Amino acid sequence: MGQTDLSRPLGRDGGWAEAVPPCPNAAYAELPPRPYDLITLLACHALAALWALLGLRQAAGMLRHYLRGTGTARRVDAEALLALEAVRSAAAEQLRRWREEALERWRAGPGGPAAYPADSGWRDVLITRRASRDWWLALRCAEFRLTGTVRVDAAGGTVVDYRFAVQKAWNFDRGKSEMGVPFTPFARLHETGLAREFTVSGEAFGHARPE
Repeated sequence: MGQTDLSRPLGRDGGWAEAVPPCPNAAYAELPPRPYDLITLLACHALAALWALLGLRQAAGMLRHYLRGTGTARRVDAEALLALEAVRSAAAEQLRRWREEALERWRAGPGGPAAYPADSGWRDVLITRRASRDWWLALRCAEFRLTGTVRVDAAGGTVVDYRFAVQKAWNFDRGKSEMGVPFTPFARLHETGLAREFTVSGEAFGHARPE
């Protein structure tokens, strides 16, 4: 029978307790629509159709969900996100840190098999155009969190069981831009009730041993 360490989870320093930061945009349907808001709406519908035609399935789906205006949460394939180099590297770095901290505690303990809970907290990961044009247009960045357990055997070998969760507030931040394209006109669609912001989430599970 191994021991379970119930002290502070491994890897918790540096992560956030909450995934979604406050958004500076006006509330849903708080502002009256103007003619150029309707033009922006039509342009977004055309853009979503173009993305779908180009095979940018994730990007088209996200934009269409925004334009439907339901505000309901949308699930994403977290396994597909983990396949992206930037996301995989960020997750691997947390798992490496967990192993190091687990072995540190194990060496300071009585020895024998032990289990240590771990929690990265929420952390940012940036998805670039080079990594995936589709996911870049769909999310651009997201927050992820790893929770799980590191098991150390009597010889000091480690095994990690983990849950990878991803979350994002899908919106356009007023006042910001990307590649010279201002986000404010798109944020106004939510603020005028012509579209609606929503939450993106997904999860995947894994079992990892040191390489």
